[in-house]
Amino acid sequence: MSGLVDVLAILAVVVLVVARQFRPRRLDADRRWWVAPGILILLAVREPGLLDPGHRTASVLLLGAELLIALVTGLGWAWTTRLWATPDGAVWSRGSKAGVCVWITGTALRAGLVGLGAAFGLHQDTSALLLGLALTLLVRSGILARRAQELRSATGQSAAHGEDVARPLWKERV
Repeated sequence: MSGLVDVLAILAVVVLVVARQFRPRRLDADRRWWVAPGILILLAVREPGLLDPGHRTASVLLLGAELLIALVTGLGWAWTTRLWATPDGAVWSRGSKAGVCVWITGTALRAGLVGLGAAFGLHQDTSALLLGLALTLLVRSGILARRAQELRSATGQSAAHGEDVARPLWKERV
């Protein structure tokens, strides 16, 4: 992909994800939460410009810092997302203001890394940003899937069977 297409893809994913974060959204129990981030990872690593061939060590360190920031951003975003269960056992999520702070901080740190790389004369491709975004989404989705599963278990909703069947939270006695 060209740099412009990468940037547009990254912006589209960010706008879609952030816009969806502030609306209550039902978390489905499908086990494919990793597919979209996985596709983004494949798109990022197939590009040859992930590392600068002239500054291999410095670009690996910069990429490592990018991935560390992505990991922390995903963790922070997942743990600042509010989850709740409805009486029918459905789990819902909604982003919080703290999640916005996590995104802003993560974005500022990533911009700082780009500036640092430019100051040292490193050629950086958008693949590193795409890989970082994919890791952020992968970590967030994984943690939310785990939290939703724990919440379903705590409310008596089975994750394996009866996804749309309402179950009582207590045993009824006759």
